Amino acid sequence: MSDTPTAVGHTADAEEKGLKRRLGTRHLNMIAIGGAIGTGLLVATGGSISAAGPGGALVAYGAIGVMVFLLMQSLGEMSTWLPTAGSFETWATRWVSPSFGFATGWNYWFNWAITLAAELVAVALVMRYWLPDVPSWVWSAIFLTILFVANAFTVRGFGESEFAFALVKVVAVVVFLAVGVLMIFGIIAGPAPGFANWTAGEGPFVNGFFGTFSIMMIAGFSFQGTELLAVAAGEADKPEVTIPRAVRTVFFRITLFYIGAIIVIGFLLPYTDPHLLASEIEDVAVSPFTLIFEKAGILGAASVMNAVILTAILSAGNSGLYASSRMLYAMALSGKAPKIFARVNKRGVPMPAVIATTAVGAFAFLTSLIGDGAAYIWLITVSGLAGFIVWAGIAWSHYRFRKAFILQGHDVSELPFKSKFFPLGPIVAFLMVVVVIAGQNLDIYAGILDWQTVLSTYIGLFAFLALWAGHKIVTKAPAVDLATADLSRTDA
Repeated sequence: MSDTPTAVGHTADAEEKGLKRRLGTRHLNMIAIGGAIGTGLLVATGGSISAAGPGGALVAYGAIGVMVFLLMQSLGEMSTWLPTAGSFETWATRWVSPSFGFATGWNYWFNWAITLAAELVAVALVMRYWLPDVPSWVWSAIFLTILFVANAFTVRGFGESEFAFALVKVVAVVVFLAVGVLMIFGIIAGPAPGFANWTAGEGPFVNGFFGTFSIMMIAGFSFQGTELLAVAAGEADKPEVTIPRAVRTVFFRITLFYIGAIIVIGFLLPYTDPHLLASEIEDVAVSPFTLIFEKAGILGAASVMNAVILTAILSAGNSGLYASSRMLYAMALSGKAPKIFARVNKRGVPMPAVIATTAVGAFAFLTSLIGDGAAYIWLITVSGLAGFIVWAGIAWSHYRFRKAFILQGHDVSELPFKSKFFPLGPIVAFLMVVVVIAGQNLDIYAGILDWQTVLSTYIGLFAFLALWAGHKIVTKAPAVDLATADLSRTDA
């Protein structure tokens, strides 16, 4: 199939299926930015600088930033051609194989459903900072109720709540960068530090290549969430206008925040500072952001950052419930999940999918309270690689989409948004993601670790491959022939 109806066609198609296109450019911007700004930036950047030095961290985050830029270009091209809530699952099904699409969809749904459970645990740790005597489950229940309500009424409700959550994080980072620059130039909080912290000890590159490479894994996890833009495209207003705007601006803003934060921390804190090793949520009192705010004389810096981190957790949970429920809805439409999840209410919200995802997240959270929480730890481990697997699928789907597009007689001028650097872009991005996945634990290749560690490290990848192979065996669905690949712009 190679018909190319107008943009009105796929917009109407989405409305007919029940989804409402109510998300504007500002919502899409904040959804993608909010997905990438979390505890990975607010707390864990210190650990990155401690492990690789300021120079190593800068190179690692810069390299992952280039990869994300290439992936965002791929997302932009496919999302404007076919803006659908199924996004990665739909594209993989149409342009790679139905089995790959099946595995991609369930992998992504599971990832965010388990992320929701992780945030239920995290919110209790954050609230313990202020109210240590209140049982953890109380805060988790309140948090889950807030997220359910935000997602249950209209997609606009999700968009506005995510806009507000993300805005708090963005303001906090901007203030941090501004204060940091003033401190670097000695305008506030004492004399200018110069480059002393960059060149001290083994700096700026600590532990050589392997130090930098190990930080690339952490950087990759930190940037995960930018792909939420593609899921939200299914409910974006005027997607051919709003999505390109978001793609063009989001990457540079996120990169500025991460690179800027590393530069500021590198100037103001030595990589040998033991506080930088603290990378858990409960370490907010000694996070790099808190330490630098305290140096600048900001009163109650720890409480302020704890509030920002609480907002970041709300944002992650909010995005997780939205993304996973939309993916479940899309899979139900295409027959890869029970049909009940394809139902929507009169407000265009897929309530069965929202309820089911909320229930699964709550159940996974309960496993953290039972016994030693081993079941919960395994669930989190399984979902660990899911985001990287999706990124690899995005690059592969885009490469095959463009090949099919040209093979079937189309011209790239027909594309509402043209990805830069094709075909090199998706190829480089794919190879970088594969390297990151393969390098999750370098000790494995040195023969230091046993098979149980190998299993726990790569169990998420094994689960994905099992889904892919299982669907292939049961359905015997062939790979997509690019000459006949479905390039229509309706999600049907």
